Amino acid sequence: MAVLQMSASTRNARLDAIETQIGTTPMFRIFTAALPAAASSADSGTKLVEIQLPSDWMGAATSGSKQKAGAWQQTSACGTGTAGYFRIYDPAGASCWIQGNAGATGSGCALELDNTSINAGQQATISTFTLTDGNLG
Repeated sequence: MAVLQMSASTRNARLDAIETQIGTTPMFRIFTAALPAAASSADSGTKLVEIQLPSDWMGAATSGSKQKAGAWQQTSACGTGTAGYFRIYDPAGASCWIQGNAGATGSGCALELDNTSINAGQQATISTFTLTDGNLG
C-alpha cells in the first residue's frame, strides 16, 4: 500500500491556491437532490439558496484547513425543499469548482445545516464551512 504524506505548509499552500483559483466573490448554491457525479456535471434538483460570497471568502489556511470568512447569507431563499448538496461556482455562477453533500448537523456531510428543510423567502445563513486537505504528515 502506497503512503503519501505532506507537510502542513504544503497542505496550506494547496488550500490557499483554491481560493486564488476560484477568485473573489464566488457564488455558493444549495440544491435539492443527490450530489452530481462530478463538479463538471450539470446541476440537478431545485436551487434553494444562492449566496454571492464576500470578496475574502476564506481565511488563510493553517494546520491543513481553511475556514469561511465573512458573512455567507441570503436574506430570502429562492426555493423550497430539502438540502441535498452544495456547489461553489466562479463569481459569474457559470463554472462549478467545489461541490459536496449537505445534511443535518452531525450527519458527517461536507455541509452540515441546523435545518435541511428550506422554504422560499426564509433567511439562509452558513455559519461554518471548512476545507481540509488530507495527507497528514
